Amino acid sequence: MFDFTSSKLLILGIVALLVIGPKDLPALLRTVGKYVGIIKRQAAEFRAQFDEAMRESELAELRKSVESIQQETETAMQDAQSSVEQHLAEARASVDDVITDPKPAVTSESYEHPTGLASDAGVAQGAPEKAGVVNGSSHPADTATVAANEAVDGAAASPQPTERASEKSGA
Repeated sequence: MFDFTSSKLLILGIVALLVIGPKDLPALLRTVGKYVGIIKRQAAEFRAQFDEAMRESELAELRKSVESIQQETETAMQDAQSSVEQHLAEARASVDDVITDPKPAVTSESYEHPTGLASDAGVAQGAPEKAGVVNGSSHPADTATVAANEAVDGAAASPQPTERASEKSGA
C-alpha cells in the first residue's frame, strides 16, 4: 500500500527526532506501535469474519446443490419405478391373455402336411417332423420332438455292444 524504503524511513526518523525531540520519541514510538498492533488485529478480525461469511455462502450453495441433486435422484427413481411397474403390468396382461385364450393344439388327425402329401410315413403315423433348413434358415421343432428323434436316430446308428466285445476279444 505505502512504499516505504530504507531512505524514506531514515528521513522520517530524522524529522521526527527534530520535531518531537529525543526525550519524547521513545514514548511516541511505543504509542504508534500500539495503534499499529490494534489496527492489525482489527484487520485480521475483519478478514476472519469475511472468510467465514464466504464459507457460509459456499456452504449454503453446496447445501442447495445437494438438495437439488437429491430431488433429481428421487424424481429419476420414481420415473424408473413407474416405468418398471408399467412394463410389468404389460407383461402380466400379455401372460394373462395367453393363459386365458390359448391357441388350439395341432393333433395328428387334424394335421395336414404343407405339401399335401399325407402318405409321408412320418405324417401318416402321426410323428412330427424334424427341424429342417430351408433357404438358410432353420425351423425350430419342439423339444419333445427333437429328443424323440435323437433317441430314434441314436438307437439306429449305434452298433450292438455284443459285436464290439467280440471284435475286441478277437473271436
